[in-house]
Amino acid sequence: MTTASDPSYPAHWEADVVLRDGGTARIRPITTEDAGRLVSFYEQVSDESKYYRFFAPYPRLSDRDVRRFTHHDYVDRVGLAATIGGEFIGTVRFDRIGPDGRPASAPADEAEVAFLVQDAHQGRGVASALLEHIGAVARERGIRRFAAEVLPANTKMIKVFTDVGYQQKRSFEDGSVHLTLDLEPTAESLAVQRAREQRAEARSVQRLLAPGSVAVIGASRSGAGVGATALRNLRDGGFRGHLYAVNEARAPGMEGDLLEGVRAYRGLADIGAPVDLAVIAVPAGRVPDAVAACGEHGVQGLVVLSAGYGESGPAGLARQRELVRQVRSYGMRLIGPNAFGVINTAPEVGLNASLAPAPASARGRIGLFTQSGAIGIALLSALLRRGEGLSSFVSAGNRADVSGNDILQYWYEDEATDVALMYLETLGNPRKFTRLARRTAAAKPVVVARGGRHTPAGHVVPGTRLPEATVSELLRQAGVIRVDTVTELVDVGLLLAGQPLPAGPRVAILGNSESLGVLTYDACLTEGLRPLPPLDLTTAAGPADFRAALCAALASGDCDAVVVTAIPSVSDRELADDLAQALRQAVAEVPGKPVAVVHVELGELVEALSAARGASPAAPAAEPLPPAGPPAGADGGPGGHGADGGPGVEGPGRIPAYPAAERAVKAVAEAVRYARWRRDNAETGHVPEYEDIDEAGAAARLATLLAGVDAGAVLTLDEDAARDLLARYGIRVLPTLPAPSPDAAVRAARVLGYPVALKTTAPHLRHRADLGGVRLDLTTEAELRRSYEELTDALGKPAELQPVVQAMAPRGVDTVVRATVDAAAGAVLSFGLAGVASELLGDTAHGLVPATDRDAAALIRSIRTAPLLFGWRGSDPVDTPALEELLLRLSRLVDDHPEVTGVSLEPVVVATEGLSVLSATVRVAHPPVRTDLGPRTLPSY
Repeated sequence: MTTASDPSYPAHWEADVVLRDGGTARIRPITTEDAGRLVSFYEQVSDESKYYRFFAPYPRLSDRDVRRFTHHDYVDRVGLAATIGGEFIGTVRFDRIGPDGRPASAPADEAEVAFLVQDAHQGRGVASALLEHIGAVARERGIRRFAAEVLPANTKMIKVFTDVGYQQKRSFEDGSVHLTLDLEPTAESLAVQRAREQRAEARSVQRLLAPGSVAVIGASRSGAGVGATALRNLRDGGFRGHLYAVNEARAPGMEGDLLEGVRAYRGLADIGAPVDLAVIAVPAGRVPDAVAACGEHGVQGLVVLSAGYGESGPAGLARQRELVRQVRSYGMRLIGPNAFGVINTAPEVGLNASLAPAPASARGRIGLFTQSGAIGIALLSALLRRGEGLSSFVSAGNRADVSGNDILQYWYEDEATDVALMYLETLGNPRKFTRLARRTAAAKPVVVARGGRHTPAGHVVPGTRLPEATVSELLRQAGVIRVDTVTELVDVGLLLAGQPLPAGPRVAILGNSESLGVLTYDACLTEGLRPLPPLDLTTAAGPADFRAALCAALASGDCDAVVVTAIPSVSDRELADDLAQALRQAVAEVPGKPVAVVHVELGELVEALSAARGASPAAPAAEPLPPAGPPAGADGGPGGHGADGGPGVEGPGRIPAYPAAERAVKAVAEAVRYARWRRDNAETGHVPEYEDIDEAGAAARLATLLAGVDAGAVLTLDEDAARDLLARYGIRVLPTLPAPSPDAAVRAARVLGYPVALKTTAPHLRHRADLGGVRLDLTTEAELRRSYEELTDALGKPAELQPVVQAMAPRGVDTVVRATVDAAAGAVLSFGLAGVASELLGDTAHGLVPATDRDAAALIRSIRTAPLLFGWRGSDPVDTPALEELLLRLSRLVDDHPEVTGVSLEPVVVATEGLSVLSATVRVAHPPVRTDLGPRTLPSY
């Protein structure tokens, strides 16, 4: 008899999931304590659904049925339930069977599976989520195939099985459809799973940002406090739906009275109408009661402004975790706690459920996500001050539930958002974030500022051991525009929202100040751009001169972007308006290239330029970029009008202005790099297949090596085991022979053949040729004996040095190739030159696994010392194709076998033909749970 408190209960199977309509459910194992819930659930299922499940009328469950469906051994018989509010809404079970179809135990690897979903919850994706989770459980228990019998009329359930993406067989036997599903994940099943995840999570955010009705819980009659502020902002922001205030202190009989001009009630139950979104602004101690009331009333989502949670210490953290459990138990999602709020400027919504008053006209094409309320205020103010509006804004506070990943899922398909700006203090799931960011960045820019190197209070997320520079590089490889400050976040966002992408790095500079032009020129060189000589229009230049010069630059085939510099000659409003109009006209006459303005003490010009909304037709991108997802705007690129083309939506007529040349050029440079990434990723690379890879043999070898190794322990393989494992993936390590004495060294050299190398392998001398621990090109016995004596005299006794002899490799460039598995970020491939270049200067490139052929080629070319591989100063180029193949083979090894936690190949000598791996270190461990490959789950921190 198993209960949730028994040691044998598989608690790791519990998970919260987002359903197709954006609501949530909890999936957990069924226990003996669930008999009453099971009976109640079955009573609410229609006769038709019961018939489909049992192939006959089955009005009620017998006591024997209830016992069978609630007593499981969690090995051969497993049952899972999807629950909301603690009650069952769907169940699934499997029973292991043998070849004869009768009950069996391991090693039988097939099981019969069956579902039942409450009619009121059919169509929400409950069965699909249950199938993902029961499939993962089955694989864990050694089951490789599911068999199912379905009546032909039960088309919904047949579709659940056929749409999952597993390899399957179908036949018609004895009046039913017999399905067999191979449970091994495939590329198709993973794609199906991720597409469902995207739709569900995007829908869950949409329910929060586009509610039909909102209730503010905790709005005071005095008008003070965050509740009253949120209520006023909702009212004044022109919310299009129904708005209610809830104040428990109201006297009985006053329900429906006005509070801040809004109908007020003592409790949600008194409203008598549906409420989609609740904004909770009561003390933390009263939040659980408010959440319970929301759950009972059928509220879909919450914004919790209340503080006193994870940011306040251990007690608050425990309170925060309980809050998430309570919210999800009712099928709701949560923004917060300690949140600043949400804004949606869509004209049909008009939602400002935040603490920041924003005018209703502040509508634009930028989506903004922050984890900090203070930074959110600063970013909102900066964008509005510079004339840029928003499509949506989410400030998630402690982000205990809804995170930046969820918002990215929403923005990916949101036609109102052209540019995504994110201020992140933590990356809760870097592996998932980079995957989502790569997909989103293929359709619209994603700009990220990281706000710290350590996890702030209230943000309970798994940490990463990777250096910040490595994380930043991985984000850039995923197409993320990584900036360092919130100022840069705004600067880059303004350019991308208002201007087309540049086709290349050539920048024309023109203006009425020679000195400012030179500063801009220098800034371009610093950012790696290719500036043309600045065009000085002199201080006598008027608006017509600027217009003519800008038209000429935009029409020229010699530049890809233009930076206009302006200093005050006559500082009055009329001149600023005229100059802004002249620049806008030039952009309208010759569209297709981005323009940025650098001004000095010309505040009036900034206002005039930012006032240009929809002043000109949408300009196409200078170089068409291939579609890679939903269009970012009507023109398919950043800066286009929305689908309605209505007033107040930013168009490319708005030209961004910057008070410093460095800031303008930085924004242009980021746009150039992003456009290059879009072009480079238009054609995705592929992961090559190598016929000589022995994946099965490697798996068997790893299983043998890890037998007896404790969970959590890391085993460093000895030299022979490491060489054997790598050889199964076509990575040959030059053999070494121990040389504990001069005579042993001579015998080893005779076996390997001269010339040889003599080197120490002691940990403190490993890879330290600079300390004299290596002797190369020893061609005779005499040279070998002499070198052995010199080595031991200088560095210590043979027992300390652990000398070895190795055959000489062809001369070449010494490099280092590594693979590291980080619990949060996943497997990372690294490459650099051996020695000072990679160690002291940090000249190491990093890439995500699995790497494609394009990734490997880009990786070796991205380090600053890459010219040494391609014939620097007349030297012979080395065999970079062989180096790329080595990277790809190592990537395959760590991707195929999560037991491999780290590999270091150092040095790898790359010659003009071929390469030689001289030393290898391999670490292995029992693999951790891969949440990105398992069934869909919400994180539980």
